[in-house]
Amino acid sequence: MKIYIGNFHKTVIFFFLQSPLNEHQHMCAEDRLCGSAVCDKELNHQNDTEAHQTEHSGQRPYACDVCNKTFISKGNMNRHHFTHSGQRPYACDVCDETFNYKSSLKKHQLRHSGQRPYACDVCKKVFRSKSDMKTHQLIHSGQRPYACDVCNKTFRQKGHVMTHQLLHTGQRLYACDLCKKTFIRKWSLKLHMVIHSGQRPYACDVCNKTFRLKLTLKKHQLIHSGQRPFACDVCKNTFSRKSHVITHQLVHSGLRPYSCDVCNKTFSQKSNLRKHHLVHTGQRPYACDLCKKTFIEKYSLKEHQRIHNGQGPYACDECDKTFNHKCSLKSHQLLHSGQRPYACDVCKKTFSRKPDMQRHQLIHSGQRPFACDVCNKTFNHRGNLKKHLLIHSGQFPYACDVCNKTFNYKSSLKKHKLVHSA
Repeated sequence: MKIYIGNFHKTVIFFFLQSPLNEHQHMCAEDRLCGSAVCDKELNHQNDTEAHQTEHSGQRPYACDVCNKTFISKGNMNRHHFTHSGQRPYACDVCDETFNYKSSLKKHQLRHSGQRPYACDVCKKVFRSKSDMKTHQLIHSGQRPYACDVCNKTFRQKGHVMTHQLLHTGQRLYACDLCKKTFIRKWSLKLHMVIHSGQRPYACDVCNKTFRLKLTLKKHQLIHSGQRPFACDVCKNTFSRKSHVITHQLVHSGLRPYSCDVCNKTFSQKSNLRKHHLVHTGQRPYACDLCKKTFIEKYSLKEHQRIHNGQGPYACDECDKTFNHKCSLKSHQLLHSGQRPYACDVCKKTFSRKPDMQRHQLIHSGQRPFACDVCNKTFNHRGNLKKHLLIHSGQFPYACDVCNKTFNYKSSLKKHKLVHSA
């Protein structure tokens, strides 16, 4: 006698005829369908179907007895308990990293195998998990289904809106146990911890500069490739980073949302406000190890150090003159082009540089904001005050290399050298 085998909820059932088996299989298939008006998803088992249907109902009947977070299924709640207990029972047999969930371990192991089995059917980008691919595909669809109920900002992922909402509550749940700095995201804390370790494991294969993060290395490599894939939709200026074009666009909008609480000066970037605060505190944390001159910014120190090592990395392609600063080269090139794009709105005098025009306008306003603290003489420009202070200090820092005569001002030395050239 021929026996037909079926199964129901992982239980093997035997049938003596084919037709009862067919009916049984049809019943199981119906049980595995969601059956709601929302979707026709097919699940492996009836238990899975029942759990899935609670997603549409909005019910979350299982609550964590520690933090009261609610869950659709008891299994999800049990796995969540590992977060509180600290247990990470699933360990990778390659690198020994541990995980709360078996699914997280499986996803992690794909890193070692190099497999990325899921491909986006629009751009062919490949992913390690199906969920990552589905999240990515929202970029192409333009869907941002999760909205903040405070400011209505929308997001592609539920996790992103939950993290964003911490900005409104002010909660910063993750703290560094070394410096006590706090963070909204656990990921941000992990990135921060690399600072304390001093590790910079990612090196550029062109200039050997090292980075703490792989993402930062990738952004840096765009400098060498010359790629500037992000363009301003107003002036078509291009940038190597998306964050740079976003910051740049504030110039066109006129927004300066960050205000100094001391002098009320406003800034388009939070980082510029932080630097500006150092003016009020007097801090100049970066010092040259050769001449001890101090600077507010690390970037300014690096540019200054080129004076000592004789580097002038920016060369004019017209006259081969070199400059320590890229902005100095750009200003110089205007001399060759003859462009003077900045005009005084009082006397219409034109200038090749905006700072020159702004200094000139002090003549019309009558302002002399820079005062000598010895004799109270006032000046239009900070540079003129610095030169004047040399009179009181008795310093003559500029020496003629022919007769060794010294001068207060560089311009005086240049005039003097004409005597020798004559």
